[in-house]
Amino acid sequence: MSFQTFSTPYHWERLADAKKIAAQHSNGAIDLSVGSPVDDVPQSVQAALAGAANASNAYGYPVTVGTSRLQASIAQWFQRARGVDLAATKASVIPSVGSKEAVALMASLLQLPAGSVVVQPEISYPTYEIGTQLAGCTVAKADVSHPDEWRDIPGVAMVWVNSPSNPTGETLSAETLKAIVDAARDIGAVVVSDECYALMTWEGSEPAPSILDPQVCGGDASGVLCLYSLSKQSNMAGYRTAFIAGDQKLLSSMQNFRKQIGLIVPGPIQAAMAAGLDDDGAVAEQHAKYASRLALLVEGLRAAGYDAHMPQGALYVWVKALSGNCWDDITALAKLGIVVSPGEFYGDAAYLRISSTASDEAISEAVSRLRSAQ
Repeated sequence: MSFQTFSTPYHWERLADAKKIAAQHSNGAIDLSVGSPVDDVPQSVQAALAGAANASNAYGYPVTVGTSRLQASIAQWFQRARGVDLAATKASVIPSVGSKEAVALMASLLQLPAGSVVVQPEISYPTYEIGTQLAGCTVAKADVSHPDEWRDIPGVAMVWVNSPSNPTGETLSAETLKAIVDAARDIGAVVVSDECYALMTWEGSEPAPSILDPQVCGGDASGVLCLYSLSKQSNMAGYRTAFIAGDQKLLSSMQNFRKQIGLIVPGPIQAAMAAGLDDDGAVAEQHAKYASRLALLVEGLRAAGYDAHMPQGALYVWVKALSGNCWDDITALAKLGIVVSPGEFYGDAAYLRISSTASDEAISEAVSRLRSAQ
């Protein structure tokens, strides 16, 4: 495994000019570009971190697979929140140092042969493509929900799924996920499902279906991996807490690499992670905050002339630029003191991504400015 070169339009410094313009607004800039949480870390998590500050896996080396407490919390969370019995599906789990590390290194840690094809959604988180390039593999963009678009491409070794999607919010049904898993198994490809926004759904109260749901994988985790993060559900982005669950054979091999290169979640963070998974009340409270903020953003964007709608899931409003070009709209919004993400980062320069990861006060002020734009 060695890192290859990569290329991407995903450079946040490209928003520097827009940020300068926005900063000149009389009431200051409101940044709705990067999806970085702003709310407090749950008290349960803070207490667990402090309590583990001098534990044996703080002054000593922590284990790669996580403490028995963390493993139990992950398994219980899957059963409680996702309706998945990890033991019944013969799935194992490895904590990861945030989800981005897992995404960027996935193709490499799976030891995909150079030149292998990795399928990803046409509109998607750019690190999928970067990780494929780093591994020396080839990117194929398709409507992943329609296996006929990719199952006959020669050399497909891995398929990325992201539901709910960053940036579009699209959430796939269990039936659609099953079709993806069935097609991938037919051609010997691994399915990796990024489910980091699984609990952030806005049509009803049910979370998005998991790739490890028995209805999807047939009660067998073979050839299937699920990635989840606490960054959004528990405001723990800075803690770098995530995990990969699924095929025992794949994760056993991956664990050996991770151990040797030091990709290990620190011991005190493992305790905090377990507390975050256990605290359903804090997650529900955060869910309500994001639901309110998204609804306000949609209202404000519609008042400004955008064809905005509440997403099925995730934390973003994905909307077509009024000018037809994301950069022109970014400049116009910057003059209102609002900074948003260019759709070009995610695969479509005709769109904008507006994040709800800002305070209630910032969202309300942004909506006020959008209303005044018309």
